[in-house]
Amino acid sequence: MSLDAQRDFIQTFAANNDIKITHWFSESATAAETGRPVFDEMLRQLRRGKAEGVVVHKIDRSARNYFDWGWLSKLADAGVAVHFAGEGLDFSSRSGRLAANVQMVVAEDYCRNLRAEIRKGQEGLLKRGFYPFKAPIGYLNNGKGRLKTLDPARAPLVSLAFELYASGQYSIRSLLTEINRRGLRNHNGKPISKGCLEKILKNPFYTGIIKIRRTGAVYRGKHEPLISVALFQSVQDTLAGKYNKKVTCHNLTYRGLFRCGSCQRAMIPEKQKGYVYYRCQAQDCPRNCVREERLEEKISSKLFGVKFSAEHIAAIEDAVRQWGASGQQATSSRTYTLQLAQIDSRIEKLTDLLLDDTISKETYNARREKLLLEQKQLQKKLEEGRRKRACPAKVERFLERVKSLAEHYDSADPDERRRIAELFTSNRSVLAKNVDLQLPIWLQDTQNAVDVLSCADRRPNNRRSSEAHEAHIETLARLASSDKAKELESIFADNDDANRIQW
Repeated sequence: MSLDAQRDFIQTFAANNDIKITHWFSESATAAETGRPVFDEMLRQLRRGKAEGVVVHKIDRSARNYFDWGWLSKLADAGVAVHFAGEGLDFSSRSGRLAANVQMVVAEDYCRNLRAEIRKGQEGLLKRGFYPFKAPIGYLNNGKGRLKTLDPARAPLVSLAFELYASGQYSIRSLLTEINRRGLRNHNGKPISKGCLEKILKNPFYTGIIKIRRTGAVYRGKHEPLISVALFQSVQDTLAGKYNKKVTCHNLTYRGLFRCGSCQRAMIPEKQKGYVYYRCQAQDCPRNCVREERLEEKISSKLFGVKFSAEHIAAIEDAVRQWGASGQQATSSRTYTLQLAQIDSRIEKLTDLLLDDTISKETYNARREKLLLEQKQLQKKLEEGRRKRACPAKVERFLERVKSLAEHYDSADPDERRRIAELFTSNRSVLAKNVDLQLPIWLQDTQNAVDVLSCADRRPNNRRSSEAHEAHIETLARLASSDKAKELESIFADNDDANRIQW
């Protein structure tokens, strides 16, 4: 019955029993839970003698938990009249109190059973990949038993929050300020709080994995992922403190990128007399200082070390075309399929260990979450491999971008230079004005593949060299469709946009 209908019922009962109603209490919280504010206020007023008694519509409207029922019974023992309009019980008599106690126990059991049945239904939906609870920020609710879909207004901003935090240039507080400034709002239309932002960054739901915080259980979700597993893992590493995240007053180009070769602490930039110097500030470390121009010279020379000509690119394009036509690129798909089967086997073994009480539930949930994230990443690679056949034009464009990277760095603005140095160099250190850095593994693989495939005698003469030949082609085809190619493309796209605006 509605609250208005219950009120009418109580008024009729009061009129028939010569009871005067002096105050009304309408509680919206469930009677199955303790700590209801309106119910507690009613008890306080009764204890203070504000009224001679209380009229409740039915027993299960008063309390369906032993704690609140105990307080109500205690008041009745102290002489407070307790009436139940719907049952017609005499709560002051022994038989009436017994009947009321039995009905309360039945009501409490009904709630407990209903809660168990609801959890069974929720568990069934979770196992099928559906999230039966309120959608996290960035997704939309579409009704019970339906998949959550991306929110066109909030999803891009949530994705941006992950990317900005993974960059290492934002703390939680500075990211909160930035993301609220860009317009991210919670479900109530208000700016998100610090705690809400932390929950977003820790929630694997955005990768397609459902994790229940109360139990720690994880499930494969069927909803569309918002971010990649790699980006999510990068954010978790940053949250765990594996990467420093700083905001400096002076936005100097290579802040936080270079480390002291002696103590491995970060080189701190400072500006003096128009020049920028990077120093190791550790007191127990020998004096170590280098000018920013020296860093730029080393980065530029390292990038210019990646060399290949237009003739090399044309020869590789032809090799990729022949390799794709022969169907040999299915090797990577077989590799991913084998790895997925191994993960399924590991999950089954993990379940057996849980059933045998060899590992705890917490350990099981943590390891299963890690395996499901790895599985999600492999499935994405497998789908991309099936969806994207080896495209010679794509490989050609990728190599052209790599070949032009050094020239682009020399003509880029400070922000772009920092971005290139961060993405396309690694192991950056300074010792006694000697700057040392390396190219990332994928750039080294690119150069090695070009060297092998573009040499004078490109044709393999035995089975072993043929397999190596195919492996290098597959490496280039994979890199041309990878996130590294997208990063390259975004850098050159930003430059093209800037040129168009200037023109």
